[in-house]
Amino acid sequence: MTTLLTSVCKYSMIIVMILYTVLAFWSLRYKSVENMRGCYWGMNLLTFSFLTLGFAVIAVKERNILIVGYYAAIMLYFMVYLLVYRHMYKKANLALLSHMLMFLSIGFILLTRLNPKQSIKQYIIVVGSSVLTLIVPKMFAKLKAARNWAIVMGIIGILMLGIVLVLGKITRGANLYINLGFFSFQPSEFVKISFVLLIAVLLRERTDIKRVLLSAVIAAVHGIILVASRDLGAALIFFVSYLMMLYVATKQKAYLFIGLIAGFFACIAAYYLFAHVRVRVQTWLHPFADFYGKGNQIGNSLFGIGTGGWFGQGLYKGQPSKTPEVIMDCIFTAVCEELGGIIGICLILICIACLLMFIAVAAELYLPFYKLIGIGLTAIYGTQVFLTIGGGIKFIPLTGVTLPLVSYGGSSVLSTFIIFGIMQELYIKRQNE
Repeated sequence: MTTLLTSVCKYSMIIVMILYTVLAFWSLRYKSVENMRGCYWGMNLLTFSFLTLGFAVIAVKERNILIVGYYAAIMLYFMVYLLVYRHMYKKANLALLSHMLMFLSIGFILLTRLNPKQSIKQYIIVVGSSVLTLIVPKMFAKLKAARNWAIVMGIIGILMLGIVLVLGKITRGANLYINLGFFSFQPSEFVKISFVLLIAVLLRERTDIKRVLLSAVIAAVHGIILVASRDLGAALIFFVSYLMMLYVATKQKAYLFIGLIAGFFACIAAYYLFAHVRVRVQTWLHPFADFYGKGNQIGNSLFGIGTGGWFGQGLYKGQPSKTPEVIMDCIFTAVCEELGGIIGICLILICIACLLMFIAVAAELYLPFYKLIGIGLTAIYGTQVFLTIGGGIKFIPLTGVTLPLVSYGGSSVLSTFIIFGIMQELYIKRQNE
């Protein structure tokens, strides 16, 4: 009976995810909130169904009544968050709101299956982040204040990265976190937002050669500190976001070409100057040469994705825990191994739909400052998704970047909520314009 239930739930989850993906792209057709409502209710119903099916399997396998209570707490949070957000922001983008809940649902299911304690901790972080960031759109409704404080925030951001380089807690071979005793956080997750604001302030009105060089120096300082801290994923995210913002601000293909060339030579220089960069590249090229050492993570990730196939082995039937840091860096591996390649592809497509929505919002904004912020945050989100999934499938070297709202990580969750909140306010501004 248990086997039958888990099999029914497994294939039902695949169907639900396919339907959700179709609605996610269908919602891109609509620019107004009123026209998007049908897709919104459909996507929310499918999200709740997906979460219910996943936790049904977990409850049967764990045989613990507390799982049912935890599922009820997640459902209650989802419904309250939707009601409060819709009440506060009647012109908010409904599709983006639904996508956030679907990403969180996938994350809660896999985290509960892999590490229930970490899942509960993630739930507390998500609820706290939701409360803290509910006012983000209202704050950015008055972006003049953001312009005035952007330079100060940029300086503070550089100082924070410097502190991490010198005093940061070494995690997974890199200086990523500042440990304050009762909690730790990853400054780069928040500095990337202040970086976008700073570059937007610098390029919003003037794009002469002096201003471009100043912005390039600031971007280079951020990148050098991050590479020295071995936070290669964050360095790439900063680089791509800067390059996109520079191109949109100047509309000069020459700057884009020069930036790409400079990035290429910077990668070569980093390879020869930093030993940890060489290790990452060699592990990427030959993961099975040192399978039980440096190549253990990418090797197990590839095995996990391969054994999952199209339909997955089913929750509790795979071995995703063999992949180191699976709940953070390689959560996509767990998705493919136990939920299946089809759901993995659907997850990628939903991320693309979310990215396209970001691009549409940024492209239709009139004022340069708002447009640059939208482009910068879009580049951050898209690059982060690409680095996480690309690293897990060995398309690029692993960079230790989390999949937004799916992977475990408090700093990542909070910063992603802030990014989505800012994009919601930009969408509302577009509606008003």
